[in-house]
This record gives sequence, structure tokens and C-alpha cells, in this order.
Amino acid sequence: MRDFITLLEDKSKPQDIEIIPLNFTINEVKPVMSEDTLNLHYDKLAKGYAERYNKNEGDKEFNYAGAFLHNLWFPQFREVRNNNIPNGPMKGFIDKHYGNYDNFRNKFEIEAMKLQGSNWIYLAYDGSIKTIKNHQVRSDILVLIDWWEHAFILDYGSDKKKYLKEIWKIINWNVVNTRWGKSL
Repeated sequence: MRDFITLLEDKSKPQDIEIIPLNFTINEVKPVMSEDTLNLHYDKLAKGYAERYNKNEGDKEFNYAGAFLHNLWFPQFREVRNNNIPNGPMKGFIDKHYGNYDNFRNKFEIEAMKLQGSNWIYLAYDGSIKTIKNHQVRSDILVLIDWWEHAFILDYGSDKKKYLKEIWKIINWNVVNTRWGKSL
């Protein structure tokens, strides 16, 4: 299977798609993400988008975009690190656009908390914080946060601020650095 970044570059869609295997274990992301959340989010919902796309069931564009976004979402995680801060090019990128990592997270939280309903929010290649209503393929995603209820409700209830605070602990900045490198 070709990766989704390659698909973006040539603007084609494959006959079949799949969800990228996880590069972490449940024990590595607990307690930020529970086994129940991972089973629901990855095994049922994310894989369901790919399955429906492959079977030509439902809205093909919606299912394709859902699979695409989840194939960016899950690979950006690593084991929990309580002091997980950007490194390499992303540290400089965030410092350039926001002054420091704390300012970036604060701005990201402000923008995220404005959202109502099911959305995605992300840091874009130009340094801005953007949103995606529903599911859409975007070619400028560096860090992607799933703002749909299934991403946080089992672990955090309706406390979206706590979910966002915790999710930063498992962002794999090396993956984000690789995304940034592909944009150059």
C-alpha cells in the first residue's frame, strides 16, 4: 500500500485502502489513551472507514478522508512522556510562530475550545492552527488532533481541555519533524 502522503502528491486514490498498523502498544499510551478508547477508535471506527471505502459503502469521499485523517492521527503517537516537548525542526518552527511551546499549546487550546460538534484541529505547514469540519483530506497537516467525541469521551468524559492537555504527552515529535521535512 502506498502511503497517504504519496497519494496526496499524485492526487490519485487507490482501489483499496487500509489503516496503518499502530507503532505503539496500549501500555505505552496508557493512561492518556485507554484500551477501551483505542479499541473503539482504531479497531472499529478508523478501520471502518477503510472497510466501507473498499466495499464502496456509504459516502466514498467521507470514508476516504476518515481513513486518511486516522492514518495521520495514530502514527503520530509514542509512549507517554510527561515532559514531551518538540525537538529538532519543530522546536524552531513552533518558537518562530508562537514564541515557545507553552504559547503554542495555549493558542491551540483557545482555538480548539471554540469548536462545536465533531471536528479536527491541526497545526499547518504555514504555522497557523486550522480546523476540519467532519472529514476532509488536507495536504498541510503537521500535528493533528481528533476533536470528535469518540476520541476523548471514554477517558475524559466531556473534559476536552484535559484531553488536549494529556494528548500532548504522546505526540511523537520525530514523526512531526518527518512531516515537516516532506513539506520542504
